[in-house]
Amino acid sequence: MRSVRSVRSVSALALGLAALGLPGAPAVAAQPVPAAAPAVVAAPAPATVTVTGAGSASAAPDTAVLTAGIEVTRPTAEKALTEQNAAAEALLSAVRTAGVAERDIRTENLSLSAVYRDQDGDPNPYEARGRRTRGEGDQLIGYRATQMFSLTIRDIKKTGAVVQAVVDAPGDASRIHSVAFDVRDPQALRAKARKSAYQDVREKAAQYAGLSGRRLGRLVSLEESDGGRPRPVPVPVASFSKEGVPVAPGRIQDEVSVTAVYELR
Repeated sequence: MRSVRSVRSVSALALGLAALGLPGAPAVAAQPVPAAAPAVVAAPAPATVTVTGAGSASAAPDTAVLTAGIEVTRPTAEKALTEQNAAAEALLSAVRTAGVAERDIRTENLSLSAVYRDQDGDPNPYEARGRRTRGEGDQLIGYRATQMFSLTIRDIKKTGAVVQAVVDAPGDASRIHSVAFDVRDPQALRAKARKSAYQDVREKAAQYAGLSGRRLGRLVSLEESDGGRPRPVPVPVASFSKEGVPVAPGRIQDEVSVTAVYELR
């Protein structure tokens, strides 16, 4: 019995020493410390240059658009419409003879409106004064019938002849509102303007790279400003005379602006 108690005492003593970390306690195996992960170093952002360039291109117009029509004022609506219809038929027949294809003739507007004379004697108070309603005491003096046409002339050399036909055929009822010259393929003109703008922006970026002692790197981004399609060249009606109707179509111009970002090496 004494020996059993001695063994228990020794075991208890050893456990107590181990808990207190005193010598004589059984050695505990050391746990390995995990190695630290290598630090990730972010690469510096590349230097860039942002430039804006512009390009333009021009072309001779190959199409003319003539806006013309008929205007007739008569005491009755029936007479105004009858004469307007007759004048419109004369106009259309003349422009077809002058070389305008049927597919290039389009009616833009057709109207019939009453015309009044106000107390001051103005024959057209609505247009003259911008009034929307008839004034008290205004007198009905007739009706105005109008018809507007858009005529596309694909051979601009015939523009003068078509204008002359519009002026001559309906007589005093004819009205010429505008003439504009354009190109049938605006995308081809836009492509040339884009190429010019790109060359301009790259040359500017290369110059800035050289000034900073670097070389021009890759293109990061390219943005085109919306400049719209090439605009037709309008010709004032006053430039057309009765004798020969001279035509000066000029040139159609398109412009493009771009902004580019390049890396610098």
